[in-house]
Amino acid sequence: MPFAPVPAQRPVLTHTLGFPRMGAQRELKFALESFWRGDSSAADLQDTAAQLRQVHWQAQADAGLGFVTVGDFALYDHVANHIQLLGCEPARFAFDGTTPELARYFAMARGVSARAAHDHPGCSAGCTAAHATEGQPALEMTKWFDTNYHYLVPEFSAHTQFHLASERLFDEVAEAQALGHKVKAVLLGPLSFLWLGKAKEAGFDRFSLLAQLLPVYEAVLARLKAQGVEWVQIDEPILGLDLPDAWRHAFEPSYWQLARSAPKLLLATYFSPLAENLRLACQLPVAGLHVDAVRAPEELVGVTDWLPSHKVLSVGIVDGRNIWRTDLDAALACLAPVADKHQGALWLAPSCSLLHVPFSLQAENKLDAEVKSWLAFAVEKLDELNLLATALGQGAAAAAGALLAARTAIAARRSSPRVHRATVAARLAAAAPGADQRTSAFPARQQAQRQRLKLPLLPTTTIGSFPQTAEIRAARAAFKRGALDAAHYQQKMQAEIELAVRKQEALGIDVLVHGEAERNDMVEYFGEQLDGFAFTANGWVQSYGSRCVKPPVIYGDVARPAPMTVAWTQYAQSLTAKPMKGMLTGPITILQWSFVRDDQPRATTADQIAWAIRDEVCDLEAAGIAIIQIDEPAIREGLPLRRAGWKPYLQRATRSFRISASGVRNETQIHTHMCYSEFNDILPEIAAMDADVITIETSRSDMELLQAFGGSAPGRAGGFKYPNEIGPGVYDIHSPRVPSVQEMTALLHKAAEVVPVENLWVNPDCGLKTRGWPETEAALRHMVQAAQEVRVLLQEEEALA
Repeated sequence: MPFAPVPAQRPVLTHTLGFPRMGAQRELKFALESFWRGDSSAADLQDTAAQLRQVHWQAQADAGLGFVTVGDFALYDHVANHIQLLGCEPARFAFDGTTPELARYFAMARGVSARAAHDHPGCSAGCTAAHATEGQPALEMTKWFDTNYHYLVPEFSAHTQFHLASERLFDEVAEAQALGHKVKAVLLGPLSFLWLGKAKEAGFDRFSLLAQLLPVYEAVLARLKAQGVEWVQIDEPILGLDLPDAWRHAFEPSYWQLARSAPKLLLATYFSPLAENLRLACQLPVAGLHVDAVRAPEELVGVTDWLPSHKVLSVGIVDGRNIWRTDLDAALACLAPVADKHQGALWLAPSCSLLHVPFSLQAENKLDAEVKSWLAFAVEKLDELNLLATALGQGAAAAAGALLAARTAIAARRSSPRVHRATVAARLAAAAPGADQRTSAFPARQQAQRQRLKLPLLPTTTIGSFPQTAEIRAARAAFKRGALDAAHYQQKMQAEIELAVRKQEALGIDVLVHGEAERNDMVEYFGEQLDGFAFTANGWVQSYGSRCVKPPVIYGDVARPAPMTVAWTQYAQSLTAKPMKGMLTGPITILQWSFVRDDQPRATTADQIAWAIRDEVCDLEAAGIAIIQIDEPAIREGLPLRRAGWKPYLQRATRSFRISASGVRNETQIHTHMCYSEFNDILPEIAAMDADVITIETSRSDMELLQAFGGSAPGRAGGFKYPNEIGPGVYDIHSPRVPSVQEMTALLHKAAEVVPVENLWVNPDCGLKTRGWPETEAALRHMVQAAQEVRVLLQEEEALA
């Protein structure tokens, strides 16, 4: 029903917690990669960054926002920005006074190769080295809460020191002010910054650094105040987590200390209910509080009860994580009693930063008009805020036409015949109780698979993708626009597949992959061939650094009309006598890395995808493929941030995976892959997926993540050991650095200390799509050599025993 709120007695201000960085056409991505190649200068990169900030601030101003947000922009990652701002760059990089800030920044983000050391001034050739004499791996990277954005993990030790060390934030504030904008600066709060970091010394508690960190935050806030910044948004998303008492109790004294010299502080929380931290957040000595009313609408009443009337209440009413139009009538119905009860200033905002959604629908000419009418990207979400503020502050009549248009679009989506398919619902309803179980337990399967595959000790493989060269991308683009017919496109892709197979054979890899030349993205590729998905032309979002993904839009029931990978995999297998892995993306990852419909439970959508993938798995087996990998890198990402929701989520998620994998015989080996996640606290559930082989990222953590799989993780009770086979990554593919044979050998020895060697595989951390062939071949050559050396050593030890 249309809703007409009583006009408020005060204006309603709008703002955003953050904005997409890449640009409408991914301008920042291309500028970064040009700089890294040495094709452009640091000045060129900074010019592009400044132009993008100007465009993004103007978009916020044009939408009528009360401030532009400054400090959310980053050339790689906003947490990395804070590492430099707070002067805590890890000592292991051995930066000296001659190393420019930008070179240090990218050294932390991308690692330093020993052979890249140089002495040309200013690093204007785009180098990523830091004038170091020895190589250093990049900072560890992990998911930003439960999103698909990756942040660079700060490293802390007893020797960590903080000081105000970068002018970047203050320069950007001055830049926005010079353009005539009213500025709200944004900072990641001190407790969240420490929480998101990692102790690099055994037994060291990073919480102990808080006392020396707070004065640096005071200095930052004082500088911002001196620049004339009235409001600083200070993000403390960890208030939505289950925090230890020491961390919870530190918030109040910390913010009393910060408030002494600060501008007005807007404490921002998002992604999760505040729960037991609600009263604490409301009573902190700050001038305002932002809450996520999309993830936790039930808490608005409690917030209005506890938040003093002199404080600003910022309500995150527009979904910053998804792309569906806001149901404005429902939003106004939610906001009206809040506006009536809270007598202080009321602000409206997205639930979180708009970093997680594409830039604008304006460039979307690929979507059909019906689906496009159901969507809102970042720019459109700002317009929705303006519309809500107008209707709430002046009455629905002031925005009647726009409200009617939004109402019509919402109703059209709900009633569209494209959304629901009776056959899909019937299949899920008819599923047998044991459909998510393999025929036999793992020991029987392992024996059957070893008899079939006859692989050596420490078998080598890769995670699936090989370099996506300019020639591959050009051929795919030509095919999509009709400049290359299907037959010639197939020939080009088959040539690339054969190249990948021959290179792997020459390197001596044991289990091959076809290289995925034909795939644009590990989720989009499958979504394009499944019913219920729609695709954008420019719906890019940042995953990490310059890496962007274009998530599919799941708008309806999912089904597989035809095989998706079988022909390519069969062709690859025909080229070699070695086992060829079939490569698929799992149901939870497809779900997590898509924009998912919000009109039914996510678990239902996951099961629909799982049955579609199961059909593909069975077809691959029927085609003679002995090993099938179903990647699930996002399964940890989907965990609710509150532990109370973990068990039901994991039961649903692992069941969906098992549905996809359980239609095959014992002798068919099922692999899965997970990267950049902590597993210590969910290892039994990971084991419950019952994959025959799991490959995981471990190189950046120096095999630390593998400790859990061997039963020796710190803080774990019961000594649970992963029962199946494991491939711990022995080198980091997200860095251009090529590690030595000795480094990989050392990692394999560490792995063999915690996992039975007969259950170990050897592989990179992740797929090689983003790397070039020279570094890929060099690293894989080292990997194969390391495996061979360790095999020989183990065999010698066995003979002596």
